[in-house]
Amino acid sequence: METPTTKLAKEAPTIVWNKSKRRFETEDKQAHIDYVLRENGTVMIMDLVHTYVPASKRGLGLASHLCVAAFNHAKSHSMSIIPTCSYVSDTFLPRNPSWNSLVYSEDLKSNI
Repeated sequence: METPTTKLAKEAPTIVWNKSKRRFETEDKQAHIDYVLRENGTVMIMDLVHTYVPASKRGLGLASHLCVAAFNHAKSHSMSIIPTCSYVSDTFLPRNPSWNSLVYSEDLKSNI
């Protein structure tokens, strides 16, 4: 029998860009990744500061889907990423090293 949880685990969730709240969120608004836009000269940077997934939805890969949405957005808008959020820096990026090319350089990070 398929439950809402198994259905969610099988299908990629819809992630929505909430520009006014500066975050990407699930359609139900329960899980989100927050960002701050920074500028260093002519370079726009998306600082991913916080990821939240409610306990009832953890283990379904939502945090990873939120990160992918944020990284895709940054890539399509020629932005770099600062992975301030520990989930992004310690879990998502090590598991998905192909996204490292978008990470803002450590040398420049200290100047922001």
